[in-house]
Amino acid sequence: MGVTRTPLIAGNWKMNLDHLQAVALVQKLHWSLKDADHDFDSVDVTVFPPFTDLRSVQTLLDADKIPFGLGAQDLSVHDSGAYTGEISGAFLSKLSVGSVIIGHSERRDYHAEDDQVVAAKTQAALKNGLVPVICVGETSEDLEKFGASAVPVGQLEVALENVPADAEIVVAYEPVWAIGSGQAATPEQAQDVCQKLREVIRAKLGDDAADKTRVLYGGSVKSDNIASFMREPDIDGALVGGGSLKVDEFSSIVRFKSHVGV
Repeated sequence: MGVTRTPLIAGNWKMNLDHLQAVALVQKLHWSLKDADHDFDSVDVTVFPPFTDLRSVQTLLDADKIPFGLGAQDLSVHDSGAYTGEISGAFLSKLSVGSVIIGHSERRDYHAEDDQVVAAKTQAALKNGLVPVICVGETSEDLEKFGASAVPVGQLEVALENVPADAEIVVAYEPVWAIGSGQAATPEQAQDVCQKLREVIRAKLGDDAADKTRVLYGGSVKSDNIASFMREPDIDGALVGGGSLKVDEFSSIVRFKSHVGV
């Protein structure tokens, strides 16, 4: 179709690094990519630190004009009120946070967030000018019972209810059985599911949205397999977990275009 989508490499730090460690990591990552003459116009980079790190990282990005996006790992369905421990999307917007991870498998599992909660958080993100990174994926039990695409497709269909056709979103396919296991999905498996997810976007939001929305793969992404995923037509980047905490590894993932055969 000739559609061009700028690849996005997103680093989800999870519950790692205090604010001082966060600043050091971002500085080292920026230096590493500058030293490699990375073209920041060809691949977008976004980091998702813990909440306590956001202000420090935002200050560094602004002061040093580091061209990384800043994201949060979660948000509340509420804008304000008596919700102890919750983080409002309005607060995140004031910190120049541009995007937020929603429905990560760890939130779905450890905090019992169902598809309706994910849909509500998607709406909260859009209401506050944040780009929701909507995570979908299946467990090994789901895979055996329903096949690879049925569960993530169903999750995305619910999340996109009432989302405007012109809204900017990102979708991340993260097979739960691959996360942290060291055993990634094959590029062909990931492509098959990502293609079906794009079909959901097309059915729900229209052709323009389907063509422009970036669909990421997440699950044991490494520097030695990222290029194979990025060759697939419906995979537009990666949601990286543990690898995003290692400067050399993450910078190599970001520089996937320099790998042999890309």
